[in-house]
Amino acid sequence: MRKLYLLIFLVFSSLSWAQAQTLPYLPDPTYKEGEKLTYKLRYGIISAATGTLQVQKSKLRFSNPNAFHLSAFGQTSGAFSVFYTVKNQYDSYIDADNYLPYLYTEDIHEGRYTRKEYATFDHKNKSVSGRKGTFKSPTSQFFDLLSAYYFSRNLDLSSLKKNDTFKISYFLNDEVAQLGVKYIGVEKIKTTLGTIECIKLSPEITPGRIFKKNSQLFLWVTNDGNRIPVKAQVEILIGSITMELVQASGLKYKLGERVSYSK
Repeated sequence: MRKLYLLIFLVFSSLSWAQAQTLPYLPDPTYKEGEKLTYKLRYGIISAATGTLQVQKSKLRFSNPNAFHLSAFGQTSGAFSVFYTVKNQYDSYIDADNYLPYLYTEDIHEGRYTRKEYATFDHKNKSVSGRKGTFKSPTSQFFDLLSAYYFSRNLDLSSLKKNDTFKISYFLNDEVAQLGVKYIGVEKIKTTLGTIECIKLSPEITPGRIFKKNSQLFLWVTNDGNRIPVKAQVEILIGSITMELVQASGLKYKLGERVSYSK
């Protein structure tokens, strides 16, 4: 279950770039202080977990006084809480101009497993220092999982074509890894918040203890000014898992409002 919950968090790292490239990004963020997104995770028809993402102005001081504090909290719910309890808190502090992280912390409680992390980023030297040492990145543009999600929302996707694939570097569990994603196209889907035009993506997954050999993870991100994930779905060995946005407040744009950078 711990790996499964990690997968759902990986879903938030929804866009990425070709290896060793510096990705172009939008000059102004697609989000603003006060944004709050709430998600529900279902295993089949059973409610399994909830998650909340928030954007706040950083109270900590960094080299750029214009910084955001990003936070995410996830926990199991319903029948799942009886058998396996998850309560995870993630926090990332990023430069509001280039969206790169300064500091990342996590406080993990998953059943009997616990973990704390405190990591600082040195983008000039392509390194991140955590509790268990210093780790190198292949590029100066790298992230923790939470800042990767918010950076992805600000990528310039104007040159993206169907079946293009990309990679993003992120720090997690004492290593810097990469996540690949394929761009599928644009389509409208029904959500709990209405019918919304979305960018459809397919983040890579590895078959094994959780996934079937031919399993694919699909992610739908609003093709509007906000660029927020509204749905993710993947088949596993038994059944399927779905994540859906159920509430959004403090958005910079009206949900579904197209802007100059919409596909």
